[in-house]
Amino acid sequence: MSDNHENVTVEEEAEVHFEPVVKLEAVQVKTHEEDEDVLFKMRAKLFRFVKESNEWKERGTGDVRFLQHKETKKIRLLMRRDQTLKICANHYVTSDMTLTPNVGSDRSWVWNVTSDASDDCAGPQTLAIRLANPENAALFKEEFEKAQKNNAELKAKGSTAEEEATTEKKEEATTDEKKEEATTEEKEEKKEDKEEKA
Repeated sequence: MSDNHENVTVEEEAEVHFEPVVKLEAVQVKTHEEDEDVLFKMRAKLFRFVKESNEWKERGTGDVRFLQHKETKKIRLLMRRDQTLKICANHYVTSDMTLTPNVGSDRSWVWNVTSDASDDCAGPQTLAIRLANPENAALFKEEFEKAQKNNAELKAKGSTAEEEATTEKKEEATTDEKKEEATTEEKEEKKEDKEEKA
């Protein structure tokens, strides 16, 4: 038997280096979540009801979070899609929202939002969220209701503070008017004195 040995030549790969035409600098991207604390985080799937076609459309799957602002203490619900991180739900949790169980599911909730500021369609929405199991759904509801209570208390305090500020402004304005009246009276008296002397 004859061995057929073929001469195999291995080509060396040339090391090629190209300088970039445009040099880009690293840019710090803000998510507007830097001033907020995460109170709750759980994986879920979000849907929105489309009235025109009378059907539920999937909005995204990802982590639903309740975020509390460090200064104002307001709580909002924020959900971003996996991988793309595109916002699919973004709204404050208000006391007029009512969580109702989705028909035929013990792990899903439905609620109406008057103003949702997500990327694809802002404005009033009917949203539904589906969680992994009934226990997670119960935890979500509990956290949702805590957020409602917190924001309602802040709103009540805010309206009281606004009323107090308005009262203070009125009192300051009244005091300023009295000072102006006193100054005007003094000027008139001085004017009368000068006229009498002359």
